[in-house]
Amino acid sequence: MTDTDDLVHRVAVRAASDGERLPRPVGDDQITEAEGRLGFPLHPLLARLYREVADGGFGPDHQLLPLLGPGSSVTGEYLARREASVGAEHPEWPEGVVPILTWGCAMYAGVDCLSADGQVLLFEPNPYSGGSWEECWFQDSSSLVAWWETWLAGTGWYEEDSFSGDDVVGPLPWAQAANRLSSSA
Repeated sequence: MTDTDDLVHRVAVRAASDGERLPRPVGDDQITEAEGRLGFPLHPLLARLYREVADGGFGPDHQLLPLLGPGSSVTGEYLARREASVGAEHPEWPEGVVPILTWGCAMYAGVDCLSADGQVLLFEPNPYSGGSWEECWFQDSSSLVAWWETWLAGTGWYEEDSFSGDDVVGPLPWAQAANRLSSSA
């Protein structure tokens, strides 16, 4: 068993034990359809989780979005946000970053499918003051693996008890935001 196999197994066990009835996992044809609509491949770990755990409904706050569908889905949210960004003077959403869950108040967690490690980003538009959206983008985790490990350990910044821990690191400004947003226009 590889480290990734072990991680997927532990995520599946935790997701099943959280008490929510999970949607069925997606098939290869749905992964292919989503990637075709997105125009790029999903990060391999993200694809495995959708294929082997469930089509959303697990993870932090049980909110992982379903993969396909209009509106509140990975593909629907990505395509809507990209459509609004293409050709805009100040694009909001970078190419290749798929929203995987909503935190509420228009905030999203997104996976950068163009990065090898699948860094996880936080889009927090509430402080937006006009102009560039770069101030609204934060790096939540340097990799998708680390993000899931944080969830499994219960040590994410979003955990109720995390605010009492001195070792909890919250999202930091995303250093690539300006560059990635300007190349998205």
